[in-house]
Amino acid sequence: MNIGQAATASGVSAKMIRYYESIGLVSESRRSDSGYRIYNDKDLHALRFIKRARNLGFSLEQIRDLLSLWQNNERASADVKAIALAHVDELNQRIRELSEMRDTLASLADSCHGDQRPDCPILQTLGKPCH
Repeated sequence: MNIGQAATASGVSAKMIRYYESIGLVSESRRSDSGYRIYNDKDLHALRFIKRARNLGFSLEQIRDLLSLWQNNERASADVKAIALAHVDELNQRIRELSEMRDTLASLADSCHGDQRPDCPILQTLGKPCH
């Protein structure tokens, strides 16, 4: 199948397929005599794997490691679990940071009168020097 068909079947855009090839995340596709990329079922499985991993927020480097483990029948599941748990830790940190940002903004919004006056604690806080 060509790149458009592979994109439709995998849910990964043709642009991203080309990008993943350019960074070596997936192997370069075979080419037809006329130079068009040709993809097979193995390629689609890898693209779908990448798509699912991206949807879970794994970084490209983590996906590279997971793909390597996925393709290695001698892998230790402990290696896969370690990557997943490290990612869970990263997600928990991001959740904490986002919660803190939400709480700060909610507090600022609560302190703003939201009327015709020019005083605005939100803008005053944003205008303060960073520390």
